[in-house]
Amino acid sequence: MTKNLILIGAGGHALSCIDVVEQAGRYRIVGLIGMSNEVGKRVLSYEVLGTDDDLPGYAGQIEAALVAVGQIKSASRRVAIFERARQLGFSLPTIVAEDAIVSRHASLGAGTIVMHGAVINAGASVGLNAIVNSQALIEHGAKVGDHCHVSTGAILNGEASLGARSFVGSRSVVREGVQVGSDCLIGMGLSVRRSLPDNTRYTGEAA
Repeated sequence: MTKNLILIGAGGHALSCIDVVEQAGRYRIVGLIGMSNEVGKRVLSYEVLGTDDDLPGYAGQIEAALVAVGQIKSASRRVAIFERARQLGFSLPTIVAEDAIVSRHASLGAGTIVMHGAVINAGASVGLNAIVNSQALIEHGAKVGDHCHVSTGAILNGEASLGARSFVGSRSVVREGVQVGSDCLIGMGLSVRRSLPDNTRYTGEAA
């Protein structure tokens, strides 16, 4: 039975979320939550129903919610939305694109979305409220922490790990076994060949 879902966020990332949710077919999107200046507007064919202040009123009417706010510099906004939605009693489903490949030996946390063409291989794990974006690859045994964003075409090779709330930019590659700490930001198109401590901003030349 198809369940009702509200998206929290009405910007660019919401467009991609809508497409994945529609194709997966498990949930029916009721509408979106956005900023005050977005209320009443439509994102694709879905209305922005209200702001964060209106969420408690929808909690008793709509079963599920998905965080549809993107993440680059900081995960704080996604974390705050996720925690509030959970406190209000929404279920926070894991959404997987129809054309993504997720091993039955991998694990995905609540609220995580796996976008078109992504691959998550055997023994890999992805935490809560994460984004595994289009064509990203999480190889065997790799670990992605809670509230992370592995961006388009990025690769975490075997047994690599990414700490909570970290971001890996498009087409960047993390070498096998490398440990990236929490709250890190890795820029676009980079090669990460050594472990990085918490709070690292790695945006230099590939090396």
